[in-house]
Amino acid sequence: MVRKAGDLYIVDGIGKKSIGQISHFLGNINVVIKAYAYLLTIGKDNLRDIAKLSTLNANYVKESLKSHYKLPVKQICKHEFVFDGLKENPHGLKALDVAKRLLDFDMHPPTVYFPLLYRESMMVEPPENESKQTLDAFIDIMKKIAKEAKEDPDTLRSAPLSTPVRRLDEAQAARNPRVKFKDLADE
Repeated sequence: MVRKAGDLYIVDGIGKKSIGQISHFLGNINVVIKAYAYLLTIGKDNLRDIAKLSTLNANYVKESLKSHYKLPVKQICKHEFVFDGLKENPHGLKALDVAKRLLDFDMHPPTVYFPLLYRESMMVEPPENESKQTLDAFIDIMKKIAKEAKEDPDTLRSAPLSTPVRRLDEAQAARNPRVKFKDLADE
């Protein structure tokens, strides 16, 4: 069965204008609308600046942390880069330990174990709209975590310490996901 695409309208101060037809085969329409709204907010003239800022932010963070974390690709990055775990890691800590410890500092952790090119991948992708102060705070926290990894590894192994939910059994969650409230109510 083929569904007919519908017109999508935006409303501005003057009235509503059609932005064209959106069909169901484009995937999650909410994502398309959010991306379009973001682009409208940024404006055509500032779009190029976004690319420059995301590249600048990523390279700033990468260069600031490369003495603490293994950097398998040394070249200038685009909007993201990947570390391969801690540079000095005498206690065998994992990327997951670093990510969980970031939660204690109210920082969103990077994507871990992706890409699959490296054993302890941590993909860092700083947004283009983060301030230098926020980037510096992230850098300082990552340096502190690297220091803790050498001096107090048990803190990292037991992190997060300040969140309502501590470490979950991620292997069990992957094998037997509970994605409905009914699944929890059956306990």
